[in-house]
Amino acid sequence: MLGFLKNPVVITAEINVNLVALTVMGLISRLWGLSYPRAVVFDEVYYGQFVSLYMKRIFFVDDSGPPFGHMLLALGGYLGGFDGNFLWNRIGAEYSMNVPVWSLRLLPALAGALCVPLAYQILVELQFSHCAALGAALLILLENSLITQSRFMLLESILIFFTLLAVLSYLKFYNLQRHSSFSGSWWFWLLLTGVACSCAVGVKYMGLFTYMLLLAIAGLHFWHMIGDQKFSNVSLMCHFLARGLALVIIPMAVYLSFFYVHLTLLYRSGPHDQIMTSAFQASLEGGLARITQGQPLEVAYGSQITLRNVLGKPMQCWLHSHTNTYPIRYENGRGSSHQQQVTCYPFKDVNNWWIVKDPGMQQLVVSNPPRPVRHGHIVQLVHGITTRYLNTHDVAAPLSPHSQEVSCYIDYNISMPAQNLWRVEIVNRESDTDVWKTILSEVRFVHVNTSAVLKASGFIGASLPEWGYRQLEVVGEKLSKGYHQSMVWNVEEHRYGKSQEQKEREVELHSPTQMDISKNLSFMAKFMELQWKILTLKNEDTEHKYSSSALDWITMDTNIAYWLHSTSGAQIHLLGNVVTWASANIAALVYTCLSLWYLIRRRRKIYDIPEDAWQLWVSAGGICVGGWAVNYLPFFLLEKTLFLYHYLPALTFQILLIPVVLQHLSDHLCRSLLLKSMFSASIVAWFSSVYLVYCTFSPVTYGEPSLSATELKDLRWKDSWNILIRKQ
Repeated sequence: MLGFLKNPVVITAEINVNLVALTVMGLISRLWGLSYPRAVVFDEVYYGQFVSLYMKRIFFVDDSGPPFGHMLLALGGYLGGFDGNFLWNRIGAEYSMNVPVWSLRLLPALAGALCVPLAYQILVELQFSHCAALGAALLILLENSLITQSRFMLLESILIFFTLLAVLSYLKFYNLQRHSSFSGSWWFWLLLTGVACSCAVGVKYMGLFTYMLLLAIAGLHFWHMIGDQKFSNVSLMCHFLARGLALVIIPMAVYLSFFYVHLTLLYRSGPHDQIMTSAFQASLEGGLARITQGQPLEVAYGSQITLRNVLGKPMQCWLHSHTNTYPIRYENGRGSSHQQQVTCYPFKDVNNWWIVKDPGMQQLVVSNPPRPVRHGHIVQLVHGITTRYLNTHDVAAPLSPHSQEVSCYIDYNISMPAQNLWRVEIVNRESDTDVWKTILSEVRFVHVNTSAVLKASGFIGASLPEWGYRQLEVVGEKLSKGYHQSMVWNVEEHRYGKSQEQKEREVELHSPTQMDISKNLSFMAKFMELQWKILTLKNEDTEHKYSSSALDWITMDTNIAYWLHSTSGAQIHLLGNVVTWASANIAALVYTCLSLWYLIRRRRKIYDIPEDAWQLWVSAGGICVGGWAVNYLPFFLLEKTLFLYHYLPALTFQILLIPVVLQHLSDHLCRSLLLKSMFSASIVAWFSSVYLVYCTFSPVTYGEPSLSATELKDLRWKDSWNILIRKQ
């Protein structure tokens, strides 16, 4: 029974020494001296703020992209024991001792290091020689810009890692397709493709373009399978469903999980939640939730409410009135009603309170039991402090003459009767009998007499003149087609009014509410709102000293000074390896010209290279040229401030093209032994120049050693480079 113990247990393993060596070199190049400089480097001042907010569980919105990349940076801070206490306000500021610099920079550095063996494996899976694969990996290893970008708390190296991982996973899956479909390894690489694509999109939305490229390639491969008679209909359907699950459904689920973790971690109110809806704010601990906790859920006749405009751009504001009236005549000579002003006020104020009144009754308190207001009900809105009724009539608004003026009615005993009846329309209702609910219901107020809709119009950027205290204009919009958010309001603060006397009511309006109703949003509701904010929120893009255009990147006519030592003059720049960048451009040009030449010749039934070599050439171009194009060309359409580091994902794919072109030239154009020898010698000389340039620019890649003014001037190979030289 124990006979198996007579023989030793033997485990054999194949170790790719090239892969191990490349991984070790990648780790050394990216991790060496990682804590230096112990100061804020360029965009660390931006991403560090979000890391601190994660550590303190404070909610934030970043319009630059999804939260997965930020969470990975925060993970580094968590592993290092960071408490989030650091003021990220200045590039070059020295880190305090509580900031684990090495830990915060670790994950981007690891991602950058692993890109080296990934490049090697991608070329191998594309069926190129190990020599070509080794060349691709060494070019990534010695690319100064990739080293610089991966050694700090930045996201580009993480994005590049996941895009390369997605490409490698798909290639491994595709190569297994031929002989072991639906095996364990087949499923592993297919699923990893989808997960890696989702992670790339989760880091930055630029990852979406590589994802779409792989979907297109997968679609093309499946199209070829349809034409292959050896696959039965059932088999094809299974393949289709497997790809749909792994490349569409699972990536969507993984993407949702990033937001689930993000929202679970950030449960506290913070400075960014004000751009979210009242319902979202109320779901966070502190902030609005502290004010609205326990409010009555159903709005009833007699309720005291504040009404927030749903649009929230350029700032949140509440329906507001005060004792001042519109001027008899405006600056342009038009007349007004001289009624009490109604505005949208961007701050919480007692004058934001309104009372929901039943037009058929005089009381301004909630009955017992309360009578809820439902969709379609007619109400009057009474200003809590001045007790005047919200009104609109056929008088032009002050800033929007094509819309009606909205006011609180003052009876001047002239031929202008009150028109103060409003119909409540719940926009997000589930049925026509829905009750108007605090925070959750989004409502329109339709004027009964004129059918105008209550609208905050000041979001076009204009505000009322001095007589209106620069507050935002509120109008009755006659053209009420659709549900534009500026016409939609929600109840934010709410209490059941108990005081009929005005003086007692004013005291009541200043008091907090004390009732116990929960208004938690579902995860999907919070996800949809946060996703929409990320996609639509636009910070004002300003010119930056180191901003550039996409055309500048091809020839590296620009650079970015990341850090400068305050005394020694040591500095770090985002600068690429000039030889590598020029070679990548030449490789792309050669690939394009050769491809056109081959296509024209093949059209004439002239085949210069074997069919398998042609298929290899096309598939490599689809990955390398396609990857470069989808990661570069979209920047010509984006309206945002651009920097050189935006080009790095595209550059990585272009670098992979260099050994592809070199091997093709060697195998198919260098036909004699002499030509092959000369070509090999030129490659060695060229690669030596790559290494020499890497060494030359290493001081401004790693920030040490510090260079003299003369040495810095010698590094300024282009007049457009901004190398920082201190005046003597």
